[in-house]
Amino acid sequence: MPTEPQPITLAQLVHRAAEVTDPDGADEDVVELLRRFEDRDEPASALVDDLEQQMAEAAGALDPQEDSPGLQVATAVVVYLAHRRDEVDDDAEHILRMAVRAEYDGNPPQNVANWLDQVGVEY
Repeated sequence: MPTEPQPITLAQLVHRAAEVTDPDGADEDVVELLRRFEDRDEPASALVDDLEQQMAEAAGALDPQEDSPGLQVATAVVVYLAHRRDEVDDDAEHILRMAVRAEYDGNPPQNVANWLDQVGVEY
């Protein structure tokens, strides 16, 4: 019996999050997050219970002061898409909006709000 949509790996989720938050690959923290997870080929569905913790630990190691809004949003996107894998191929603005709403209950920290304004995403 086929699975709809197809299972997605953690590496694929992080890659999609990087595409959505940093399409030009200019944010060093997002690029490093991608490097850290590029070989994680286990299905994201098997990690859902632990994924938020893994993303928090990775973000904390890369940005302990939480000064990198792109990284904060990228980790939120990974967690969001792990729960909503049917939205992986949606447009970037939709994914960003929904991930931020899910992560911050629609009230992101100021640096994230500023970043969203810069990239033209209403939350």
